[in-house]
Amino acid sequence: MSATAGNLIRKQIMLSVGNIEKLEQLSKDRGTSAAEIVRLSIDSYNPESVDIEETELMELVTQRLKEAIRETAKTRNRLNKALKSLEDKH
Repeated sequence: MSATAGNLIRKQIMLSVGNIEKLEQLSKDRGTSAAEIVRLSIDSYNPESVDIEETELMELVTQRLKEAIRETAKTRNRLNKALKSLEDKH
């Protein structure tokens, strides 16, 4: 979005002290206005992409958890065999 005085509308918003501090720091670090940081943040916000990322993350966690359960079951079987072998020797 090209921010020119002709296409901007003044809007009063309420922010927490923490939001203001972060906004001021970002503005200072990037050498731009706080208003530009807010505009860029709004432009980049896409709630649908968050859902997709959460879904992908859940699929990955589910896959890794299933792998961990399989590996744990294999290890448990090996331990049970080793314990049985030790018991048979005594």
